[in-house]
Amino acid sequence: MAEAQLLLLRHGIAEPRGGSGEDGLRALTQEGRDRTRRICQRLSQLGLRASTLVSSPLVRARQTADIAVEAGMAPALLCNEALAPGADPWPLLENWWRAGSDDTPARLILVGHEPDLSQLACGLIAAPPGALVLKKAGLAVLGWDQGPSAASAFPADQARLLLLLTPRILLPT
Repeated sequence: MAEAQLLLLRHGIAEPRGGSGEDGLRALTQEGRDRTRRICQRLSQLGLRASTLVSSPLVRARQTADIAVEAGMAPALLCNEALAPGADPWPLLENWWRAGSDDTPARLILVGHEPDLSQLACGLIAAPPGALVLKKAGLAVLGWDQGPSAASAFPADQARLLLLLTPRILLPT
């Protein structure tokens, strides 16, 4: 079986809380859009792409996902409530795992929020909560030696942390 990788991308810099009223409507700032665009272009140049990208339905995450698609990180995006703040992403991951095939590498990008993405990563690598934190437009790459397969259960706490990339690393000044 081929290796599986999960890429966790936090949304870019967004409007401050309370600015637009409802949290779900907060958009990326102009700085957030520009910085996220440069980061996603760099990630794509580094080969950090996937056939599937799933985003939180909140505006700032969808905008980040749109930028990632424009940069070539994935061909299209899907939105899923499982990536909304405080939601449960485990069924989404289990479905991804079961839909995999034995002969193709599997890579999935999830675009979401903090602290949810970091908590998910910590759970997947069996690290204590708070051991990993994603910066805005930061990326964590987790991997499993064996990829998804309909014949195997999702290895919930057996991933390895392959990369933790901050905007500072991706966009040195």
